[in-house]
Amino acid sequence: MKYYQKLLVLLFSFLIAGSLQAQNYNTAAGLRLGASNGVSIKHFMGSSDAVELIANTRWRGIQLIGLYERHQSIAKSQRFQFYYGAGAHAGIWNDYDNHPWFDKDKTSSEVVVGIDAILGVEYVFKSVPFALSLDWKPELNIIGYSGLWAGDAGLSIR
Repeated sequence: MKYYQKLLVLLFSFLIAGSLQAQNYNTAAGLRLGASNGVSIKHFMGSSDAVELIANTRWRGIQLIGLYERHQSIAKSQRFQFYYGAGAHAGIWNDYDNHPWFDKDKTSSEVVVGIDAILGVEYVFKSVPFALSLDWKPELNIIGYSGLWAGDAGLSIR
């Protein structure tokens, strides 16, 4: 991601973060950093159910992920929760010919489609309009480079 794109995403995150409340929030956007970096938007549909959309970069391509998540409080705190869920992804991977997992003869783009799971913890700060979450998101490619990709962990700042 180029510098101006990162700056635009950060500015957008600050604007959306205004919807955070001390105990909970309805919608928040921010950055997801980890094995694949990108942006994340989470929207609560009730007190414990949320949908999360993630757009990230992977293997010099882009991937879009949609997740349904269930949140539960930890130690009777509304600000500290764990969550789990599932969803799907689709994307295009480019320029992966130097990685040992890929077919050495392929140098073109590859479309990937698959299913995802997510398991994480989230903390919503009381005094500032931010939430931090740490998650593990394994994914199974069904179309494209099929197989389990279990190394995607991330830190989200919304």
